[in-house]
Amino acid sequence: MAEAVAGAFARGEHLLVQAGTGTGKSLGYLVPSLLHDRRVVVATATLNLQHQLVERDIPALLDGARTVLSRTPKHAVVKGRGNYACLHRIREGAPDEQGVLIEAPSGSLGEEVVTLRAWAEEETDRSGVGDRDSAPSHTERAWRQVSVHARECLGAARCPYAQECFAERARDDAADADLVVTNHALLAIDAIDGVPMLPEYDTVVVDEAHELVARVTQASTAELSPPMVERAARRARAFVRGREADDLEDATDALRDALEVTPPGRIASPTDQLADALALVRDTARACHSAIPKESQEGETDAARQQVKGLVDEVRKVAERMAAASEADVLWLAEREGSRGGNELRIAPVDVALTLRDKLFGENTVVLTSATLKLGGGFDSVARSVGLWATEQVGVGPADKAESDERDFAWDAVDVGSPFDYAKQAMLYVARHLPPPGRDGMADATADEIVDLVRAAGGRTLGLFSSRRAAEAATEVVRERLPEIEVLCQGDAQLPELARRFTEDPHTCLFGTLSLWQGIDLPGTTCQLVIIDRIPFPRPDDPLMSARQRLVERQGGNGFMAVAATHAALLLAQGAGRLIRRSDDRGVVAVLDSRLAKARYGSFLASSMPPMWRTVDRGQILGALKRLDAAASAN
Repeated sequence: MAEAVAGAFARGEHLLVQAGTGTGKSLGYLVPSLLHDRRVVVATATLNLQHQLVERDIPALLDGARTVLSRTPKHAVVKGRGNYACLHRIREGAPDEQGVLIEAPSGSLGEEVVTLRAWAEEETDRSGVGDRDSAPSHTERAWRQVSVHARECLGAARCPYAQECFAERARDDAADADLVVTNHALLAIDAIDGVPMLPEYDTVVVDEAHELVARVTQASTAELSPPMVERAARRARAFVRGREADDLEDATDALRDALEVTPPGRIASPTDQLADALALVRDTARACHSAIPKESQEGETDAARQQVKGLVDEVRKVAERMAAASEADVLWLAEREGSRGGNELRIAPVDVALTLRDKLFGENTVVLTSATLKLGGGFDSVARSVGLWATEQVGVGPADKAESDERDFAWDAVDVGSPFDYAKQAMLYVARHLPPPGRDGMADATADEIVDLVRAAGGRTLGLFSSRRAAEAATEVVRERLPEIEVLCQGDAQLPELARRFTEDPHTCLFGTLSLWQGIDLPGTTCQLVIIDRIPFPRPDDPLMSARQRLVERQGGNGFMAVAATHAALLLAQGAGRLIRRSDDRGVVAVLDSRLAKARYGSFLASSMPPMWRTVDRGQILGALKRLDAAASAN
């Protein structure tokens, strides 16, 4: 992998690398990145991986570099501004709803804030990084009292504490670094939105690349709700001398009235009432923003005024985007259960492939890597989703690729394999005899199957379910019929606590939904059975997925395979990947959706999963699980 990455860097050619769990793929791209003669940006999707790179992998490599290189490379980490403590907010206070500075909240929240402020000052004295990951334990509310978003920041030119600012120091460090570690969202903001977040670069490594499209979409998604508009108007009132803030608050009523008669779901074409409300919010927010003085008035603070200007302008930008009703965006009304603010409008790009193609791949050499990039047995699905416009043949040479389609970038792909022998370590069981899953909840036959599998495995089961309702139903059934086996259900406690309890007692089950499909690492006999209740297709009423499916169909493609099946294939690969985490792990992945064995798209989905030994023989699987349990119990 290291040789392939180094070759891609040298040729300026994009590269897709599938590297299974346990291959050490971070070393596979970090070594050539540290040896490269120009700056390399490494972007991850999760904080866990970022922490692993910065705290373990990169320091180990730099220790080695000192002995063999004439110059030791430098590295830096860049996070969003809200991840760093803000010394201005800490020392001057945080503006309240009316823009008045307050010293500190009261009660337990106040105690947390005081602790965070003391920690930040200590970080300043010892030239620490001042980021959230190194802070004392705290709540989200407490962190908001000691940090600012980019739109609230005074900027280096006006902030009296700019020389000490943690965020500015991080950016300065990055400007002097050979290797910059960041996340997908910041990479998207820098490369796609054109907002300078990173120092100049032309070489990028995207780890956890299967998440790239979702993270870029998330970074480009915006929300608008009546409480958001009302809050902006209320805060602006302290700074605006005319009626502009009142006009913006009046626009809130028009938006609220329009949303009350708008059904949840995708809004293909806004009604006249909704279109007029969005235009009114846009226009009054623009007027209100213009009415806020550029310079502070007596009794005002730069921080409070900057915060208000940022908030009002955000309302204006989002309303303007929604009012434009561009075909490049999808607009929908999202239900917010239990929220006093009611439902909210959301808008996201229908497709990010062209944007990624032009702004990321068109400007840089990019290496994408993940344990799950080959979907349906090839790289085409992922390559298309990020805008590489894959040709029919995967892995053809750059010259052939350029001749076959002038729109294609020069790119190559490699699967470096896995240290695991899946055919010997794991079995894939598809319950072909079960009825296809329906919408009326879990079928009795499916519940019986889950109980029999868990009983045979002696617990040791990770249950991955398509919905919270299904996970809770399965939990109830197993608890009732197998009282000797403890079943933990997502929501019973925080996920780290559930994972700890699951690991400590192998004769335990952990059932849950999407957050368990990815990222959780449970090696050993704790997890010898992974149950997947149904193929994880996106919901038919998912506004974004359905819009993307229709876009593919309008372009003459197969929308179901390109969007729904690809989405399901990725999650199946990730879910099945929870089973084998080290070379001595053994176990079974049981898919209780008979469509995986019977439907035409089943082979595409199955080939996206690790190459396990496959069977539909129920008796064979129950016997294997009993033997695994007996062997684990004997040890």
